[in-house]
Amino acid sequence: MRTADVALRVGYSVQQIRNLERDGVLPTAIRTATGYRRYGEVHVRSALAYRALAAGVGPVEAKRIVRAVHEGPVPQVLALLDAAHARLDRERTDLALAKRAAEVISAEPIADARPSDAMSVAELAAALGVRPSTLRHWDAEGLVVPDRATTQRTRQYSPIQVRDARIVHQLRRAGYRVDTLKTLMSDLPRGHRSDDVEAALAARDASIAARSRALLDAAAALAAVFALAV
Repeated sequence: MRTADVALRVGYSVQQIRNLERDGVLPTAIRTATGYRRYGEVHVRSALAYRALAAGVGPVEAKRIVRAVHEGPVPQVLALLDAAHARLDRERTDLALAKRAAEVISAEPIADARPSDAMSVAELAAALGVRPSTLRHWDAEGLVVPDRATTQRTRQYSPIQVRDARIVHQLRRAGYRVDTLKTLMSDLPRGHRSDDVEAALAARDASIAARSRALLDAAAALAAVFALAV
């Protein structure tokens, strides 16, 4: 097959196929006497495996795994795939915990809270199990902005702010980036907490499911590469 033939079957451009060969994702193509590349079925299957893996684990890890198929022993490849599935499993577990925690935390009554229930940076950091610098970072990013005490302008977290910090903490543990949370948390004062958090968690759930399916497709493609490489 020509480079264009492989590109057409995989759904990539000709340049992308050449780049994958350059990066070791595809075995080195045979060259004709006139210098033209000639590819086989193993190149098509390798490119398909990479495409599925990239959707599941990202392009860097995908290249690593497919290169290992061509260069390393089979147990090494299987270990890399197992590690990818294990990471997704941890994400699912963290997401389930975040869903439950956000639901419980959002439903907690805080109307009768007293001023003495406010917490300092050190107290809240200890309660969450994070460093004080983490809370200061969330403050700087506008995620959870505490009040400032009149004396020495120290940070004081009201019960509402403590609740928000607990939600942010759970969502961060579930893998949410700070920039995503900034958009999500900006609507909290207007009372849209439950709907927005639920929608964000559902989107995360869908992302994990899509990546898990991509790994399933990649496993089938990698099995074909193994068969052709024997």
